[in-house]
Amino acid sequence: MKQKIMISPLTNKLFYIIGFSFLGFFTLAILVPIVYVLIASFMDPTVLQNQGISLDLSSWTITAYIRVFENRMIWVGFRNSLFYSVSYTFISVGVTILAAYPMSKKDLVGKKLINVFFVITMFFGGGLVPTYLLISNLNMLDTIWAIVLPNAFNVWNLILARTYYQSIPDELREASAVDGASEFTHFFKILLPVCKPIIAVLALYQFVGMWNSYFDPMIYLNNADMQPLQLVLRSILIQNTPEPGMIADIASMAEMSKLAELLKYSTIVVSSIPLLIMYPFFHKYFEKGVMVGSVKG
Repeated sequence: MKQKIMISPLTNKLFYIIGFSFLGFFTLAILVPIVYVLIASFMDPTVLQNQGISLDLSSWTITAYIRVFENRMIWVGFRNSLFYSVSYTFISVGVTILAAYPMSKKDLVGKKLINVFFVITMFFGGGLVPTYLLISNLNMLDTIWAIVLPNAFNVWNLILARTYYQSIPDELREASAVDGASEFTHFFKILLPVCKPIIAVLALYQFVGMWNSYFDPMIYLNNADMQPLQLVLRSILIQNTPEPGMIADIASMAEMSKLAELLKYSTIVVSSIPLLIMYPFFHKYFEKGVMVGSVKG
């Protein structure tokens, strides 16, 4: 006979206390830097360097935000980042959910071999130089395609979508087949509405990844009018930082250093605003999507 394990109320209480303590600690570890950066972006750099964070509004200023938003390239970069992120998300999610559907079928011919090829790409890549040469030979340099196409297909996202498809009862397909629905009709009219959580999660992953991306645009884009926001903000910080060996008086260098310190925090806030706006709308789907494959049966 199986013995029942009895857990005392005191043990339960202690477990909850420890769990909530760790949760509170991690929450503070996330909130404190966010609050610090937000307040620092409004503070006078001299006061910030000498006294640290202060809630005295007399020492606050919006100079950094004025300087940032007066720059035309900020708006150009914001437009480019939004366009790249939306395009990349649409292409990536579309390719992923279409590829994951046949991979979720048990009777797919050659499924194991295809899985092997997919998994290999997760561990091995061609490297930067071969990729650059390929994009150059395809005449995609200085075009949007160099940004949105090379990394559009993600095997990990394919595995998530495939697992979600497999969690949907087979009876749904059987019922649609009885009604005469083809695979095309079943996928687009019946299956996709059921898959909103995983689609939202994949879209969030890909949008955030592209929004924060700067390395690929830095390598493949030479035209300043095509640069995303991250590269524009990087340029602003570099241009407002005194270069080593620069001939300038001490006062000018000090002022430039202060302005660079102030711009550092304001640019972080500016680049994070779209992501902070997105998360509340995707939250209800995100909770369902991250649990994909956690319960079987």
